[in-house]
Amino acid sequence: MDAALSHLSETVYLSLDLDVLDPSHLPGVGTPEPGGLGWDEMLQFLRKVFLRKRVIGFDLVELSPRTDSDRSAFVAAKLVYRLLGYWRVH
Repeated sequence: MDAALSHLSETVYLSLDLDVLDPSHLPGVGTPEPGGLGWDEMLQFLRKVFLRKRVIGFDLVELSPRTDSDRSAFVAAKLVYRLLGYWRVH
């Protein structure tokens, strides 16, 4: 995480491709990737980004809920809620 953060400029715009998450957490994406990041692992990294960099905005891409009964949409909404909280604290 620290190595990745060191390559970012001081001001960043986050575009988060939801395919990065393991499908066990968020199955409704364009290209599910088994072995992707876990929920806690992703939040830990994003929290560090917000603490160490000046985030000027963010978006989420690749949400494509098909038949998972709103589960993926709920997880994506929860992620937006978390990111807004990280943004506000900083």
